[in-house]
Amino acid sequence: MNIIGRLTKNAEVSTTANGKEVVNFSIAVNDSYKNKAGERIEQTAFIDCSYWLTPKAVAFLEKGLLVELSGRISARAWITADGTARAGINFHTSTIKPLGRPATREQQQTAPATTAGKKKKQDRHSDGKDFGR
Repeated sequence: MNIIGRLTKNAEVSTTANGKEVVNFSIAVNDSYKNKAGERIEQTAFIDCSYWLTPKAVAFLEKGLLVELSGRISARAWITADGTARAGINFHTSTIKPLGRPATREQQQTAPATTAGKKKKQDRHSDGKDFGR
């Protein structure tokens, strides 16, 4: 499955109890549709993502960066310390493809997270390759 969105904050590396490093980040994915009255409805989904292949990806995963991710979704459920049941989804990322530079503050406030139907010049990591390939 592929998704396109902008990072909501800089990525972070965390280490599991057994010493495995994982890059954690979140993206915002915008969508819109017309309701029965013909009004355009805008929606934003926030998706937590993890990338286990290399912690080096944290170097370029900056807030506002537009990325295309390939991977799979998993659901999770947990009980908080106060006993509240919670649930969420996580996108287990296998490929990260930067599609553009991080947006400026003005662009983040006015531009949609996705660019459906438009082709953009693709940025690549400093070694010239897409991450995860």
